[in-house]
Amino acid sequence: MQIHEFQELIERIYLQKDQARGVPGTFMWLVEELGELARHLRDGDRPALEAEFADVLAWLVTLASITGVDLESTAVAKYGAGCPKCGATPCACQERRGG
Repeated sequence: MQIHEFQELIERIYLQKDQARGVPGTFMWLVEELGELARHLRDGDRPALEAEFADVLAWLVTLASITGVDLESTAVAKYGAGCPKCGATPCACQERRGG
């Protein structure tokens, strides 16, 4: 399945509910799922980790759909030629550490 096919599938399943919830509510659900993903990255519960990755992807796609963003075309446009900053594959940028 391609990214656009997955986005269309999620739209068929949830678009009506997602549009009614709106961007702020949908974004909050995405953030909640990211928190659950973080917890399972820490605790190492593999089945739960896999489920949370799926949930994060679904909520990200939902957010893209209700804001009119085609994830496949935008992702390919940004990353299709390599790193958006240096253009290399693999990325040759120097990572900045610390803060």
